[in-house]
Amino acid sequence: MRGGDTQKAQLGTRSVWAGEDAYLLQGATQVPVVHSVGFGYDDLEEWQDVALGRKPGHIYGRNTNPTVQVFEEKVRMLEGAEAATSFSTGMAAISGTLFSLLRPGDRIVSLVDTYGGTNKIFSEFLPRFDIEVVLCPTTNHERIIREVAAGAKILYLESPTNPTLKIVDLKRLAGAAHATGSLVVVDNTFATPINQQPLALGADLVIHSATKFLGGHADALGGVVCGPQDLIQTIYHYREINGATLHPMSAYLLLRGMKTLQLRVRRQSASAETVARFLASHPLVEHVYYPGLRTHENHDIARRQMQQFGGVLSFSLAGGFEAVRDFLPSLHYAHLAANLGAVETTAGPPRTTSHVECTAEERAALGIPETLIRYSVGIEDVDDLIADLAQGLERVRHVSPTLRI
Repeated sequence: MRGGDTQKAQLGTRSVWAGEDAYLLQGATQVPVVHSVGFGYDDLEEWQDVALGRKPGHIYGRNTNPTVQVFEEKVRMLEGAEAATSFSTGMAAISGTLFSLLRPGDRIVSLVDTYGGTNKIFSEFLPRFDIEVVLCPTTNHERIIREVAAGAKILYLESPTNPTLKIVDLKRLAGAAHATGSLVVVDNTFATPINQQPLALGADLVIHSATKFLGGHADALGGVVCGPQDLIQTIYHYREINGATLHPMSAYLLLRGMKTLQLRVRRQSASAETVARFLASHPLVEHVYYPGLRTHENHDIARRQMQQFGGVLSFSLAGGFEAVRDFLPSLHYAHLAANLGAVETTAGPPRTTSHVECTAEERAALGIPETLIRYSVGIEDVDDLIADLAQGLERVRHVSPTLRI
């Protein structure tokens, strides 16, 4: 096989080679984009064997696709999982996983601090199906363990959280959940497989919004779930019937982006830590949320379970939301957009990004101040990003009459 035993290779090598060899055609060095909806068979018995999963192959684009399969295989190998299945978006992956595994009368335990769309599933959609949802204070591990011990089909975790970058002890919580028979699902979008391996820490399933760091270029939507074959088969069956299928062109773009995943994430993580230290020393910044800072509540846990601390940080400004309104448009090297994980820096407040679905009161109850800015670091030179932030903060100092720092 070209590239050797990729499963034994390092993560950077897997990002480039994993899953591709069998699908390279006629000497091509890149996986083709297969747009065909149907896949034909002259032998009806072989067709049925493929349709029933007794033989490898494809029958219809809503079910499987060659380009999509390569993407799933690459993520599977990066996460060290038995199997993987993809979705059209990250939220489709999250909702598809939950609705395929939960039944009326089940109980799910999770965190107060989850992505806004995930939180809406917990607060709005699951209760409609008589599924009990318990949201615990995110860093109160004892409370989480007590609630899981009281009975839970699923413990759903996110670490680092979006947008306040809180950290939970995945190994400890997974051990406690398994002791009571609960499944552990972890959203690993912020960390990526480069910085964190939830399955190795005891999780049963790991989810990514592939739109973010995996793709890395803000040009393709996608989601993916990895884990044991039996669970993934259940989730895949839900997805193939409900139809939230990843488009082959999106799969190709995500594959292309993943070639540089390790390079991007390592640089973004290093730059984010530098930016966080700069902001933590600035008098107009009230608080910096980044697990790489020693002042972070669970910095020691992050050091144990992460390689680096990720490319996303958040910070709150003095001067109220007016300061945010003055600061953000002054940035030269940041798209003001509801995205993260791209090669370009992106920034924005939770009211228009992670928690746009929530009211100001709901965000306050979740511990998200209106003065918070989520800042996803790109691959730009970090000195330019810091200079850009510095001039933006200086603008706030001049235009805000209430600030005399």
